[in-house]
Amino acid sequence: MEKIVGRRNGRVNALRVLYLLDVYKNLTVEEAIKTVFNEIEFETDTREFFEKIVKGTLNNIQIIDSYIEKHTINWKLDRMATVDKNIMRIATYEMMNMPETPINVIIDEAVEIAKQYSNSDSSKFINGILDKVKIIRKELNNK
Repeated sequence: MEKIVGRRNGRVNALRVLYLLDVYKNLTVEEAIKTVFNEIEFETDTREFFEKIVKGTLNNIQIIDSYIEKHTINWKLDRMATVDKNIMRIATYEMMNMPETPINVIIDEAVEIAKQYSNSDSSKFINGILDKVKIIRKELNNK
């Protein structure tokens, strides 16, 4: 079995876990992670990054969701596509908690993942919202 390497792969597989948890409400975090790990093997750094994103996003989901909704016009999270919503959650978590990663890299990664895993309009939608959400890093640094 080939090992999965790289932050993008960590983000994509975190998306898989968050998607599973959104769709299958009775699934536990451990079961969702186990489902992903049964299919692939991560390189150690990628696994640590993946776990940090999954657990961090879930632990901060209310703050993340409220921040995303604050920066959308006429959109509630429950109306958004599950994939799009979780891509934005991951990116927002990174903006909040991973200052070593430049904002533009986080947004670019989210847009590229959306191009691959969502519909053709999603990447523009996600880019527009994350461009507004990115102020979260500045706001957190000023506290």
